[in-house]
Amino acid sequence: MTRLIPFLLALCLAACAAPPQAPAASMFDDRLFGAPSEPVDDSRIFALSDEMRRYLEVDLAAAIRAKGGRAALVDALYRRGSLRLEYDAVQTRTAAQAFEARSGNCLSLVLMSAALARHLGLPVQYHHVFVEETWGRSGDLLVASGHVNITLSNALGESRGRFDMVDASTVDFDPPAPGQRQHSRVIGESTVRAMFMNNRAAENLAAGRLADAYWWARAAVVAEPTFLQAHNTLAVVYLRRGAPAQAQRVLAALVELEPANAAALSNLAKAYAALGRAEEAQAVQRRLAQVEAAPPFHYFQAGIAALERRDYLQARTFFQKEVARAAYYHEFHFGLAIALLGLGEFEEARRQLTLAMQSSTRDADRELYAGKLERMKERRVQ
Repeated sequence: MTRLIPFLLALCLAACAAPPQAPAASMFDDRLFGAPSEPVDDSRIFALSDEMRRYLEVDLAAAIRAKGGRAALVDALYRRGSLRLEYDAVQTRTAAQAFEARSGNCLSLVLMSAALARHLGLPVQYHHVFVEETWGRSGDLLVASGHVNITLSNALGESRGRFDMVDASTVDFDPPAPGQRQHSRVIGESTVRAMFMNNRAAENLAAGRLADAYWWARAAVVAEPTFLQAHNTLAVVYLRRGAPAQAQRVLAALVELEPANAAALSNLAKAYAALGRAEEAQAVQRRLAQVEAAPPFHYFQAGIAALERRDYLQARTFFQKEVARAAYYHEFHFGLAIALLGLGEFEEARRQLTLAMQSSTRDADRELYAGKLERMKERRVQ
C-alpha cells in the first residue's frame, strides 16, 4: 500500500459518492419458500459454551498467568497436545460446535478462536485472504468459497510473558505453502457473520433443503450487503427453486457491480436461458468467455508496475480489471483513482478515491483517504 502513496501526494480531487446501500426488497421473494427447519439466528455464532469458559478459566489458567493470554491461546490452538484441533472442510460450525468437535473448516475455527480470545479480552482482527477461488457445484450451478484467518493481539495493558516478544499473532488453520505469497484485507464482524450464514446456505443447498438455504442466504445478504458471494448463493437458490426471474434480478445487479464475476456470469446465462431469452444468454456467455483466469492481485501488481512507469493508461486498464472482480476492495479503487488522476479524469478519480475510503475497514486507511480528499478539496477551491 505504501508504494502507492507518493503518486497521490502530488495530485488533487474532491469527493462525492454514495456508500453501499442496503439490499433492495425486490431481491427477496419469501412466498416461494416454507419456514426454515431451524431458527436462522446469528446470535449463536460466537456464543461461548460452559465447556469453553471452563477450558479458559481452569485448563489454560496456568499458561495464561505464565505467558499472557494471547501467547497461551495461540499455543493451545496450534499444539495438538492441547486443543487437538483438526481441519474439517465438510461443515461450518458455530464457535461452540467447533470447540466441542475439536474440528471445523477455516471459518469455524476462526469463530472458535475469536470467541475464546474475546473472553480473554484480546483484540481480534479478521482477514479475508485472497486465494484462487475454490468452486463448488450444486448440479451445474457455481458457488464460490474463500478463505479467512484471524490476528490476535495482546490485551490492552497486559504485560508480556517472559518469552513473549511479539504483540500480535496471525492464526491460519489452512496456511499457505512455503514461499507462497498471500494478499488479504481486513474485514468486519458483520462480514464474518455473513460468511457463516452463506456457508450454511450453500451446505443446505447441496443437501437439497431449499427453504433452509434461502433463509440462510437471505440473512447473509441482509447482514452484510457488500459480501457479494451471498448474492450469488441467493440466486442459485432461486434457480434451484425454478424461479429464474428472481435469480436474474439478483444476478444482474451483482454483475453490474462486478462485471468479471465468473460465477455470477455463468449463473446469469443459465437464468436467461431458463427464461427463454436465448440471445441475452448467449451474450452473457460471450462475456464469460472473455473473462481471463488470473490469480488474485495479478492485475493489481501489473497496475502498480504501470504506475511506476507513469503509464497511466495501462494502469487504469489493470485496476479496472481488479475492480470488476472485487467491487469492495479499497486498494483497487485507490490504485484506479491514481491512474485516473494521471490521465486527468478528475471526476471519476474522486469517485474512486471516495469508494476506497468507504470500502476500507481499517481506521488508519479511512483516515489516510479522508485526509487526501480534504487536501484535494482545498486545492480545487484555490
